[in-house]
Amino acid sequence: MINYGFTKELNIPFYDVIEMVTARLAEEGFGILTKIDVREKFREKLGIEFAKYVILGACNPASAHSAILAEPDIGLMLPCNVIVYERDDKTIISAIKPTVAMQMIDNKGLQEIATAVEAKLGRIISSLV
Repeated sequence: MINYGFTKELNIPFYDVIEMVTARLAEEGFGILTKIDVREKFREKLGIEFAKYVILGACNPASAHSAILAEPDIGLMLPCNVIVYERDDKTIISAIKPTVAMQMIDNKGLQEIATAVEAKLGRIISSLV
């Protein structure tokens, strides 16, 4: 188990998990800014086959706005990444823990925002069954 993210292993098809997590993110006020299909990029750029693996760049606009006001350079750490991939006939989903990612930044206001965002991401991952 990783300590810098929330992770769950599911017996649900890969593309169904992507739909589920996208819907749950929306319910918590997040949109998807980017969707990177790593498998497709590896095929295109490296000519290799790879397991299904998608990186979703999730953003909660209100939290992002507050974070940028608190720390203008925080854009280097945004958006919150959520990954979905296949391993051993299971679908794995993980979301970054913002409080861990923000530990290197000495800004109390930013830590409070990260705590609130982390609570939302934790609820999302734990709700997937």
